[in-house]
Amino acid sequence: MIRKAVRGDLAAVERIVHEAYAPLAARMDRPPAPMQDDYAARIAEGAVWVAEPNAGVAGILVLSDLADALMLENVAVAREAQGQGVGRLLTGFAESEALRRGFDRIRLYTHITMVENQSMYRHLGYREIGKGLEDGFERVQFAKDLGH
Repeated sequence: MIRKAVRGDLAAVERIVHEAYAPLAARMDRPPAPMQDDYAARIAEGAVWVAEPNAGVAGILVLSDLADALMLENVAVAREAQGQGVGRLLTGFAESEALRRGFDRIRLYTHITMVENQSMYRHLGYREIGKGLEDGFERVQFAKDLGH
C-alpha cells in the first residue's frame, strides 16, 4: 500500500532517507540534498508518500509538480526492505500519479557520483536529458515520457 505521509511518519521518513543516502554521502563533498530536506514541511505540504507493503514504512517518495512534468524528487527504501521491489513499486506509483495529475512526463535527477541510481533509472526507461550544476550539486537529469 502507498499512501500520503502523515506527521506520525516523520521519524520513519527521516530514518529511511538517512539510511539510503548515508553510504553515498562519502562520495560527495557534502550531504546529498535529500538528507538536507525539511521532511516535516514536505509532509505538511502533501509531497511525501510512504510505502507500507507489510507492517511499517518500507520506503518513501517525494513528488512535486513542475510546469510540464511531475518531478520525482526523492525515492528511498529502508535498509531492511532493499531488494524487495519497494523502489520499483514507488517509482511505478510516481508514474501513475503523474498521469493522474495530467502530466505525460516524469522527471528526476541524481548526483553524478550515484552511478547505481543512473543505471537503475535507465533500466526503468528513463533517458538522460542533461548534466550540470544545480543548487550546488553536480546532477544528472532524467525524464520518461508516459504514454496514455
